[in-house]
Amino acid sequence: MADKGFEWLMVLCALSIFAIVVLIASELVKGSNLSWNQFGFDFFYKSVIDSYTKLPNYWDPVNGHFSALPFVYGTLVSSFLGLLMAVPLAVGLAVFLTEMCPPVLRGPLAFITELLAAIPSVIYGLWAVFVLVPLLREYVNPMLIKLFGWTGFFGDDNPSGLGYFAAGVILAIMILPIISSLTREVMTAVPNSQREAALALGATRWEMIWISVIRNARIGIVGAIILGLGRALGETMAVTMVIGNSPGIYRSLLANGTTMASVIANEYAEASNDLHRSALTEIGLALFFVTIIVNAAARLLVWAVTRGAPARVQ
Repeated sequence: MADKGFEWLMVLCALSIFAIVVLIASELVKGSNLSWNQFGFDFFYKSVIDSYTKLPNYWDPVNGHFSALPFVYGTLVSSFLGLLMAVPLAVGLAVFLTEMCPPVLRGPLAFITELLAAIPSVIYGLWAVFVLVPLLREYVNPMLIKLFGWTGFFGDDNPSGLGYFAAGVILAIMILPIISSLTREVMTAVPNSQREAALALGATRWEMIWISVIRNARIGIVGAIILGLGRALGETMAVTMVIGNSPGIYRSLLANGTTMASVIANEYAEASNDLHRSALTEIGLALFFVTIIVNAAARLLVWAVTRGAPARVQ
């Protein structure tokens, strides 16, 4: 009888997770009904032209016009920049820890890397405000403007140091330990026989790592990258503190912007009316489903290497 009761208790605990997800989704759907009925799919891509400035107006709580396009754009740009900077460092760190690091350093270095994931995001945000942003403003951004200003992606019209680029840098630091830890896990899952076979055939150390380790673990590495992307898409506080929070779409990566998570954090508590609150809730609903899909895909890819797919030299 006790075993049966314990079994049902464990089943109840497992089902409660699904119940929580369903409750969250249903509440978001209910809260976004007003915005959905008002704008439909136009909410995610349509803007109006301001009668005075003759420029696109995406977010206007006073006149009741709302479009999520600048927030989707800011989320994608900052997340892409974060991945662009974090992936090479994370994969390189994982390769070093797995294949090249002396045993005496492997434990401490891995611990310090994973410790970065435990730091609260608001601490990252404070560090970025007081250290990273002044560094970018004084040194990095002027150099980027001088070298790559001709591309149009590094304009000099924002001297504050805030913007997409600053958000991308802080996101890269935050997702680096996640990508590195999972990449190290999938590399460790590659059997030693694959390494020994490559070396026995005359491969150099780098050729062995590339052919026997990275190629066999590539599906899991992609999964780790996607999982890092899921974290970047949903990051709120640190990004809110450094991105500038301007609801516009700009080509320059040094311009102020905003993200889906940051606009909810900034405006939900002070929403001016029901439609404003419903529009913010609809942004939250979109972000909820996107992060679930991204994280599920990442977990599936990591599982395919670590448990489901045998390693083979290709």
